[in-house]
Amino acid sequence: MANILVIDDEPGIRTVLRDIFEDESYTVFDAGDGIQGLDMLKSEVIHLVVLDVWLPNIGGIDVLKKIKEEYPEIEVIIISGHANIDLAVKAVKFGAFDFLEKPLSLDKILTLARNAIAMNALKTENKQLKSSYISEEKMIGDSEAIRQIKQTIDQSAASDAKILITGDNGTGKELVARAIHRKSRRSSQPFIEVNCAAIPDTLIESELFGHEKGAFTGALATRKGKFESADGGTLFLDEVADMSLSAQAKVLRVIQEMRFERVGSEETRSVDVRVIAATNKDIQREISAGKFREDLYFRLNVVPIHVPPLAERSEDIPMLIEHFIDQMKNNGNITASKFSDGAMAFLLEYSWPGNVRELKNYIERVTIMSEEDIISRETAEKFLGPADDKPEKISNPLIEKFSNMKLSEARDEFERMLLLHKLEENEYNITKAAQSLGIYPSNLHGKIKKFDIEIKK
Repeated sequence: MANILVIDDEPGIRTVLRDIFEDESYTVFDAGDGIQGLDMLKSEVIHLVVLDVWLPNIGGIDVLKKIKEEYPEIEVIIISGHANIDLAVKAVKFGAFDFLEKPLSLDKILTLARNAIAMNALKTENKQLKSSYISEEKMIGDSEAIRQIKQTIDQSAASDAKILITGDNGTGKELVARAIHRKSRRSSQPFIEVNCAAIPDTLIESELFGHEKGAFTGALATRKGKFESADGGTLFLDEVADMSLSAQAKVLRVIQEMRFERVGSEETRSVDVRVIAATNKDIQREISAGKFREDLYFRLNVVPIHVPPLAERSEDIPMLIEHFIDQMKNNGNITASKFSDGAMAFLLEYSWPGNVRELKNYIERVTIMSEEDIISRETAEKFLGPADDKPEKISNPLIEKFSNMKLSEARDEFERMLLLHKLEENEYNITKAAQSLGIYPSNLHGKIKKFDIEIKK
């Protein structure tokens, strides 16, 4: 049900409105002045504001202006004990849903509230549809892999089952998540994406769960997190395997209970969110290495979807190229709009390490920069680089060992390996090993303890 905020300096009005709205199963918040009400909008998901005109500190009309500037989808019903035509006209001019004179008719306020909340839902849906239309890219392809993915989406979208999407970077994991959301019963509600890899460990909990003012240095105001923003809709945890173990534990609890506390608060909040997660990592390897919680994996992996690299579904490349060219035509920017047979053969032979994202960027580049109407193989090679001229990737076993680690993890692992090597080389003589490492024996003792190295006698 919807959340309603009542802003009125009369406690009696706030109490009456709270009672009648709660009887209708709405969640009600209230504020005694406009400043407090505006602050509450920053920390709560509100669908309707019932606003008195005459308020201390800042007038109701000014509050209305700020609400419509910052939260245009929120409907506002103005109430006043000193109503006149000019004031009503002004309120509607600045975006009020309606204007009611005190003493309030309870039946009328309830009817207006229902209509206003319905309008809010329509605005939210329209916003989501526009956003989807702007950012949406269709899942293009007719390969067996894509057909299976589409079938899984159709079968799972209607449920609230959690989904774990795996696949390399650039394969289209976000497209799969958005397709699931669009086909779900939550399609009119928010689709909130969180790139877990882009958020520092120290801020991930605040980002997901929100925080209270003063909860940590820099927390200058109360903020709601992504779980609250996604309430009623879908939360997409992209690169979920990049979260710290501490954050994973808290996410697991929230997914299980759909309840959480903001950072710096002891108040428990409840949400209704469908969780879709994605990762480009080998999740089983991460679990074996102790970097990902197995219980969180089982909780997320109710419906697994794997998006294969483009090299494994090369039959989709011509359809993707045609789709990207059509997009470019709509922008009116392209010179060439077709590839020769030789050029197409070259593109089908290429491995596309950046997957669909690389292909899209390439098509945009070549269709803009080429001076040919039909792109030749030579031109296709020129803008991609001939496969034969590409430098061979040099295998480095040492780098490969650390390639999936964060810097701090790689540093610790390398230090441990070096210590073990020097200890074995010096037959576990601490003094000699420390000398060869260029450190004091006391420092070496500390590192042996840190890395839990067994000293062989």
